Amino acid sequence: MVFSVKWRAFSTAVGDNLSNQSYNESSIRVLKGLEPVRQRPGMYTRTENPLHIVQEVIDNAADEALAGHGKHIQVILHADGSVTVEDDGRGIPVGMHPEEQAPVAELVFTRLHAGGKFDKKGGGAYAFSGGLHGVGVSVTNALSKRLELVVWREGTHRMVFANGDVIEPLAPAPELARKKSGTRVRVWPDVSFFDSPAIPLTELTHLLRSKAVLMAGVKVSLVNEKTGDTRTWQYQEGLSGYLSESLQGVELRVPLFEGQQFAGKDHESFAEGEGAQWVVAWADEGNVVRESYVNLIPTPAGGTHESGLREGLFAAVKGFAEMHSLLPKGVKLLPEDVFARTSFVLSAKVLDPQFQGQIKERLNSRDAVRLVGGFVKTSLDLWLNSHVEYGKKLAELAIRQAQARAKSSQKVEKRKSSGVAVLPGKLTDCESTDLSRTEVFLVEGDSAGGSAKMGRDKEFQAVLPLRGKVLNAWEVDRDRLFANNEIHDISVAIGVDPHGPNDTPDLSGLRYGRVCILSDADVDGSHIQVLLLTLFYRHFPKLVEAGRIFVARPPLFRVDVPALGKRPARKVYCLDVGELDVVQDKLRKEGVREGSWDISRFKGLGEMSPVQLWETTMNPDTRRMLPVCYGELDPASTTKMFDMLMGKGESAQRRTWLEEKGNLADVDI
Repeated sequence: MVFSVKWRAFSTAVGDNLSNQSYNESSIRVLKGLEPVRQRPGMYTRTENPLHIVQEVIDNAADEALAGHGKHIQVILHADGSVTVEDDGRGIPVGMHPEEQAPVAELVFTRLHAGGKFDKKGGGAYAFSGGLHGVGVSVTNALSKRLELVVWREGTHRMVFANGDVIEPLAPAPELARKKSGTRVRVWPDVSFFDSPAIPLTELTHLLRSKAVLMAGVKVSLVNEKTGDTRTWQYQEGLSGYLSESLQGVELRVPLFEGQQFAGKDHESFAEGEGAQWVVAWADEGNVVRESYVNLIPTPAGGTHESGLREGLFAAVKGFAEMHSLLPKGVKLLPEDVFARTSFVLSAKVLDPQFQGQIKERLNSRDAVRLVGGFVKTSLDLWLNSHVEYGKKLAELAIRQAQARAKSSQKVEKRKSSGVAVLPGKLTDCESTDLSRTEVFLVEGDSAGGSAKMGRDKEFQAVLPLRGKVLNAWEVDRDRLFANNEIHDISVAIGVDPHGPNDTPDLSGLRYGRVCILSDADVDGSHIQVLLLTLFYRHFPKLVEAGRIFVARPPLFRVDVPALGKRPARKVYCLDVGELDVVQDKLRKEGVREGSWDISRFKGLGEMSPVQLWETTMNPDTRRMLPVCYGELDPASTTKMFDMLMGKGESAQRRTWLEEKGNLADVDI
């Protein structure tokens, strides 16, 4: 067994599982064109069925409508299994690209990271769009046996692809001429790349209907040649009617809360047009409906825009309850108390959204929490104070949820041991005892501990500062562990005694659901991570096995980007040098002048302000936390590897291993 965490300097690879083959210049292979997609389709799309590659084409048509250049999107399911998507937008440009000297339409369908969505400057083709990476339709083309493109722009043009390659170059097609502009794409998915060749009709119908709901006035049609059915959706006022239909038969506690707000030209924090539209419903019982979108892209896994909605609703309801003295003594509201019985449809507009992965199921943009949360709170504050009776009903619902949660927690507490150890004096504890929420941060150094204490959420986050390097506990006997103050304090703070892999320790005293290692993002910080991970692997293995150990990932760099066009000045945080290079490449593509941004390197966590540490590393909605788990390796082999890496008398063997395997390590020096 081995930790799945990347131990940068000297445990990237493990012992006998390493390949004996040499690693040299000839080992590097460069994949050309669309070959990466065809070799690893799961990295670019969902492979259960072809719906997502069709959705990429639909999203492009929707982006045209979102930009105000289209009023009708038509999707046709043909009897031969192919799918056509047609819009009446501007049409893909058909001229030659000035730098690549190839037709633009060809580049869009055959070149990864080529598209019109990168330019976010004033006057760009798409200020707000779901397509971001220039990957979407090139993936569609790569995973299709055949793709036919017709463009109505400056005449009529046609192009045909097979297996991602051009088989009929772009050429005039007067026989297909018509007066209006637009684009038609017909796709024959290659079923060998998918588990099932069938496009799920229910999911496709839901997708198209939601597009119509989110784009007021735009008509969306679905034609099924196999059944002869045609369905059309067009909504002038969409969100509230959509949610009401979804909640038919559910008795609402208060009327729907509907609103929208977008940043103006002079907004100090967000670009013009950024904001959200939402409709929210509360019910005591029945099904809960939750749907969110970013620039019309569905985000079924949620993300930071949903977190912003939750925070905004909670802040407004909590503020109303406190202002009207509605909270019973001893009851404390939490966000989940307000959000537990909430249904919503949320549509956010974000200028440069950062998604998790190419399939874009979850939004990661940190600014979206403040963007949506601020606008929702302001709007709900006004709504509640204008409808006090509704506010009291919502507060009553949230208070009932809080009381039920507290009662459940008390039941668990009664099963705990009555004996309580004296907690370390330097531990700053949290208020909650709910293991599903609580977490303790083991923080390197007192200065970083101070920032963490001020930046944390004291409701569920505890902080235990550690002084200096933690003891290498690999060769320390269990009965001698408590001679070290830091290890003693860690054990007492988490409420679990040291144990071995074959023991059955008492975990009923566990005080936190997550134990988070928080150290600097440099080599010294990695060393501290290794020492703590060694401690947990050797003397607290059941915590690792239970998934209780995590490694926080603070940024190493901060990039201060000046204002550009519609985009205000902003700060971008990067985990490492590789991520910094990606961010700088992206800034150049956005048109930010080279050298106009400032790069700061954090020497340690103590240099970060409490607000920065919260936003980047401690906030559950925006942080990147790495879970620690066991792999499938042989325990004996792993123990031997640990002996070599962590044993005090193994320096010669360790040096030899580093000389042989050092080129496999990713070291930040």
